[in-house]
Amino acid sequence: MAVYSMTGYASVQSHIADCALVLGVELRSVNSRFLDLIFKVPDSFKPHEARLRQIFTEQLGRGKVEVRLTIERDANDSAHSLNAAALQKLAASQDLIKTWFPDARALSVAEVLQLQQTRRGDEALEWTPAMEQALLQAIAALKSARQSEGQRLVLVLREKIEQIKALAQKAGPLIPELVEQQRCKFLERWQEALQAAQTATPGTPLDPKDLEPKAIAEATAFAIRIDIAEELARLNAHLDEIDQLLQKSAPAQAPYPIGKRLDFLIQELHREANTLGSKSALLQLSRISMDMKVLIEQMREQVQNIE
Repeated sequence: MAVYSMTGYASVQSHIADCALVLGVELRSVNSRFLDLIFKVPDSFKPHEARLRQIFTEQLGRGKVEVRLTIERDANDSAHSLNAAALQKLAASQDLIKTWFPDARALSVAEVLQLQQTRRGDEALEWTPAMEQALLQAIAALKSARQSEGQRLVLVLREKIEQIKALAQKAGPLIPELVEQQRCKFLERWQEALQAAQTATPGTPLDPKDLEPKAIAEATAFAIRIDIAEELARLNAHLDEIDQLLQKSAPAQAPYPIGKRLDFLIQELHREANTLGSKSALLQLSRISMDMKVLIEQMREQVQNIE
């Protein structure tokens, strides 16, 4: 399945023969934690807002979507839209006005048609399958635009994944050097401890076994400080999972949309990169951790746009 961005735009003009109208549908979408629908529709569509919301909820998973609808008279079918009852009422109103104002000018045909169009725009329109089809056509165009943007985001994210993996590969060979550096520091502390013990008890034979508990504690702390293998393993596992999600995303109606899952994995990547930097005793390893965090932050910005 494709990866969808939450950013997109679509515009559709559809002739509604049943009503002799042209329905314009304009959709704008940006990122959001949930599905946030904003309707800007004529008064004649207000009674159908619940149906509009249902259609968009069934088709989209996340995003802030602005729905703008416009209504225009179909220029090719103006006669079909004339309402005999409305014309009769208009004629009666005109006769009543002329009884009070005999010099009032009679309405022209163009003015009658204009009044009919204005009146039609104020009246509630009956919901028709053609209207729903126009909306579905606009949503399909929006989803196509979001899919195209999503594919671009996939390329960007995969590039960042490869860069982070390359940094992780550089960090692995540094572990022996880190171990040697820490070993030398440990030996220096051991010698200092021996000298301090001898200075405290001059002339008294010193048994190295007396310092064994301290040595064990130092060795244990040393092992914890230099162990970055677990961080590198978890980091690579998170990167692999992100890559798998990008290859086969869940549908928008899934309980855990791909965008939210990716956002969680990005947080875990940040955690591993921070731990890697905190355990680092080498300048080169610290730089690798910093470069990782920069790339992960760039990924986070892109992931915020994925549905």
